[in-house]
Order: sequence, then structure tokens, then C-alpha cells
Amino acid sequence: MATMQYDKLLTKVRNLSPEERDVLDSPYTIPNELYAALRSVLHDVGGQPDTPQPYFLKEEEEWEMNAYLTCECLGWRGAWNSEMRRRRENDLGATEYFGLPYYARWITCAAKTLVDEKLITVDELSTKIDEIRDRLEAKKK
Repeated sequence: MATMQYDKLLTKVRNLSPEERDVLDSPYTIPNELYAALRSVLHDVGGQPDTPQPYFLKEEEEWEMNAYLTCECLGWRGAWNSEMRRRRENDLGATEYFGLPYYARWITCAAKTLVDEKLITVDELSTKIDEIRDRLEAKKK
């Protein structure tokens, strides 16, 4: 049972990774060059090597536009700016960075910023998330 759960988790984690990658054999035999690559901070501003990503033309979904507008309003109100957002995205870590859609990274970073800057509390954020979740569930019915 535990092996099946681990295999499912491992499959999900592998699907979060970039397509072009080398599978590592043992963490004890990683050469210095590979260690440096694993330590590099992810970013969207250039300066470090990156792998090509496929380009998909798509229309934004409603939640993506809402996330974008929320983040833009936070910037307009002075809660944060684009450099703060980029820095926060860089600090997400590889799993979240690759695992979250583009605007999900934005809204995740916005929530962390609002809490860290003490503009809202974690309880207020949780309450609002629950309200929105309930509203969306009611809309589905």
C-alpha cells in the first residue's frame, strides 16, 4: 500500500520536472558542475542557462485573469511591485515553480507578500479562501 502511494507521488513529482533533464543516479556521486546547476535559483530575467520550453497559444481562463487583476490592483495600491513578485517567484523553489501555472505563482507570491508585510493575517487569508471556495462550489450546483 505504502509503495503504491510512493509511486503515485513520485510520478506526480516527475511530471513537474522539465521535459529535458538527466535522471540522477545517486546524490553521493554528483559532480561539482551538476551540484552548481542544482543550486541555481530559478528566474525569469535571464543570466543563467535554461532549457527550451514549448509555447502553447491559449486564452486565459477566468481565474487567471482574476489573479492578474488582483496582483495589478495590489501594485496600484502600493502593496508590492513587479520586482517583489519576481523575487518571490525565484524563491518558490523548483517544485512549486515548475508545478504551479504562471498566474498561480503570481497569486501565491501575492498571498505570501500580504502576510509577510502584515497587511493581512493567515487567518484572514484562510477565511477569504474558504469564502471563495464555498461560493464557487455553490455556483457549480
